[in-house]
Amino acid sequence: QVQLVESGGGLVQAGGSLRLSCAASGSIFSTLGMGWYRQAPGKQRELVAGIRRAGTTMYADSVKGRFTISRDNAKKTVDLQMNSLKPEDTADYYCSASALGKWPPNDYWGQGTQVTVSS
Repeated sequence: QVQLVESGGGLVQAGGSLRLSCAASGSIFSTLGMGWYRQAPGKQRELVAGIRRAGTTMYADSVKGRFTISRDNAKKTVDLQMNSLKPEDTADYYCSASALGKWPPNDYWGQGTQVTVSS
């Protein structure tokens, strides 16, 4: 079992930056694939960034060049640095994880953190 706790959401103006952090417990973190999803009102949840056990990253086209995902296996955290934020980035952001190499990571979920980008 994996427990995930997000932090770092908030309100920011367009063009600004936020850093989300997710702390994991309950499993061997280095073996987990990790991801950040978001869900805007009335829209489906989408994977915006992911990082595999070996460190390979992926990004949705809508955030490439603006968002960076990173992990610290010693601290058991995965961060999402979000730069050049746009109003369309407004959503609830969720940390996710999967074990045993499963991809995309969607077996375990945090409670979510809200990001609001004002124009």
